[in-house]
Amino acid sequence: MTDAPPPPAPDYPHQPAQAAPNPYAAPTATPYGSANPYAPAPQQKTNTLAIVSLVLAFVVSLGAVICGHIALSQIKKTGEQGRGLAIAGLVLGYIGLVAGLIWIIAVIALFATAGVTSYSTY
Repeated sequence: MTDAPPPPAPDYPHQPAQAAPNPYAAPTATPYGSANPYAPAPQQKTNTLAIVSLVLAFVVSLGAVICGHIALSQIKKTGEQGRGLAIAGLVLGYIGLVAGLIWIIAVIALFATAGVTSYSTY
């Protein structure tokens, strides 16, 4: 074995030396979001009228239907959460309206037939 000299180093363009970071400097903002990877993601807002629609479905069905339609319109425009709540409020509201109408018709029919008797003493 002969002692040959090592090959010359490749000729790369000169790059500036990077300075060591100052440990006492304030942290800089990162361009890709939060520097803390464990920070919670921002929560998307739920439409308030969708919640109101679902609650009103158990109290005032007509209010649930009105609020549900307005909530769906707002959700479509703003992209908020709560579409399922609004639809549930609408469905329950319409069911409540139909049940209320059936109840009113049944009560009217009951009072209409209460005065009529088929028994005759002639």
